[in-house]
Amino acid sequence: MNETATPKRILWADDEIALLKPHVLFLKSRGYDVTTVTSGDEAVDLVRESTFDAVLLDEMMPGRDGLSTLEGIKEFDESIPVIMITKSEEEELVDTAIRKRINDYLLKPVNPVQILSALRRVLDRDKIEQNQVTQDYLAEFNRIRAAAHTADWREWIDIHKTLSRWDLEFERFRDIGLKQTHADVHKEMNAEFSRFVQRNYKGWVQDGDGPNMSPDLFREYVIPSLRKNEKVYFIVIDCMRLDHWYALESMLEPYFHMRTDYYYSILPTATPYSRNAIFAGLYPDDIAKKHPQWWKEGTNDEKSLNRNENELMNAQLKREHVDLPRKPKYIKIYNADEANMHRKQVSSLFSIPLVAMVFNFVDIFAHGRSDSEILQELAPDEAAFRSVMGSWFKHSALFEMLRAISSQDAKVFITTDHGSVICRKSATVYGNKQASTNLRYKYGVNLNCEDEKQVVKVDDPAEYRLPADGLGKNYIFAKENYYFVYPTNFHEYERQFRNTFQHGGISMEEMILPIAALTPKRT
Repeated sequence: MNETATPKRILWADDEIALLKPHVLFLKSRGYDVTTVTSGDEAVDLVRESTFDAVLLDEMMPGRDGLSTLEGIKEFDESIPVIMITKSEEEELVDTAIRKRINDYLLKPVNPVQILSALRRVLDRDKIEQNQVTQDYLAEFNRIRAAAHTADWREWIDIHKTLSRWDLEFERFRDIGLKQTHADVHKEMNAEFSRFVQRNYKGWVQDGDGPNMSPDLFREYVIPSLRKNEKVYFIVIDCMRLDHWYALESMLEPYFHMRTDYYYSILPTATPYSRNAIFAGLYPDDIAKKHPQWWKEGTNDEKSLNRNENELMNAQLKREHVDLPRKPKYIKIYNADEANMHRKQVSSLFSIPLVAMVFNFVDIFAHGRSDSEILQELAPDEAAFRSVMGSWFKHSALFEMLRAISSQDAKVFITTDHGSVICRKSATVYGNKQASTNLRYKYGVNLNCEDEKQVVKVDDPAEYRLPADGLGKNYIFAKENYYFVYPTNFHEYERQFRNTFQHGGISMEEMILPIAALTPKRT
C-alpha cells in the first residue's frame, strides 16, 4: 500500500484468531490497520460502532456462525466487502454465501499472501483496473494512429470497433483522465477517415471492390438463409450507431448466440437513401430508374420517402428468384402504441418465413433532441445517448418480441441503416431556395461550400450512384462533425444546431455499421 495513504481498516473475526497472529502481523506490515475479534456478535457490534473497509470472516465460529454474522453485517452496511474463510468445500454453503452478498471466499488453510491477494481484489480492483486500462489505451492509441494513414476499409472497421469498445470501457472508469484524449483521437480519426472515403468511395460503388454496402445486405445475409429454408427476422433499428449496438449486446446474450459483422452505409447516410437501398438491394440511381413510382427525392418528409420499402423488398426477392411459401411481412413502428400492438401479436409472426421490422425510436429521439432542451439535458453527449438507447431497449416492445422469438427455430438479423454524429463545427454553404434542408448533406443546383476542405462535393451524381435528374444538380456531404449553415442568419442557426446529433455525412459513426446474426440458444 501507499505509505502516504490512509491505512485500510480491516475487521477479522475468527474464534482462533490467536493462531493467526503471523497473518495479522503480515497484513499490518503491508499497511493495513487490522482489528481482531473472536465471535460473530462482536463483529456485528463493531461494524455498527465503527467504520471498516473490509471484513475477514471465519465461517465456523461458536455461537453466531459466519453466515449469520454475514447477514447481520450486510443488514447494517450492505456495501462493506466481506471475505469468508471456510474449511468447507460444499457448493450449497458457497451458494448460500453468494446469495447473502459475500464478496469473496477462501478455503482453509490460508497463507498470508492469499489473504493479501483477496483484500486487494475487493479493495483495490478499481485502482488496479484503471492503471491497466490507462496502459492498454495508450498502447491502442499509438497503434491506431500508426495504422490510420495506410488503413484499408477492413482496417477502418477495426479502428472504429476499437474506439467504440473504448467508448463503453471509459463509462466504467469515468475518473481515469483520458476523456479529452479519447475525444481528440475520435476527431483525428474521423478527419483521416473522411479523406479515405473521399479517395475510395467512387471505386467502391462503381467497381464493387470495397466493403459490403447498404444494397448488399439482403443478398449477403437474408437471401442465403431463406434459400436454406430458415425462418428469418430482419430488424432495422433506424439511426443505431455501432457503440449503441455494443451497449445492447449484453442484454441479448442470455437468449441468443451472436455474430456481428460490419458494413458501410452508402452516401448520403440518411434514411431515404440508405434504408431504401437496403430493402431494394439497389443504389439510389437504379431505384430511380427501375422503380420511379417508388422513388421521391424532392420532399423532406422521411415517412413519405420511405413508404415503399415493402414493395422494394418484394421486388428484390422476385429479382433474386426467392420463392417463399407465404408472403413476407413488413412492419414499421414509429411509436409505443404501434410497438405494443405488434408485441401482443408476436406469436402470429411465427409461421411467416420472412418478417422485416423497422424501429424508428433512435432516429426520432435524435431529431427530437435538436428541438427540445429537456431531451438535450437527458442526452447531452454520446455516453448519455447510449444510456438512453440502452434504457429504451431494456423496456421496449422490441426486446420483449426478441425474447419471444428466442424460443423459435429462426435466424434473426439486427442492423441499422445509418448512424449519427454529434455536430460541433459549422460549415457555410451557398445554394438556391430549392436546395434540400438537411444539415449533413444537401442536394440542389450549383451548391458550394465556403471551405471545400469541410465537405465532399459531388458534381456528377452518377459517380456516387445517385440520381442525376436535373441540369447542374450536385450533392455535398459534410465531413467529420461539421454541419451546414447558410450565411443568412448564420449565428442563429449555428447556435441552434451546435451539439445536435445529425446524419447524412461522412464519419465512422454514420458509415461503419453492425449487421448481427442471432440464433436462439433455447432451440
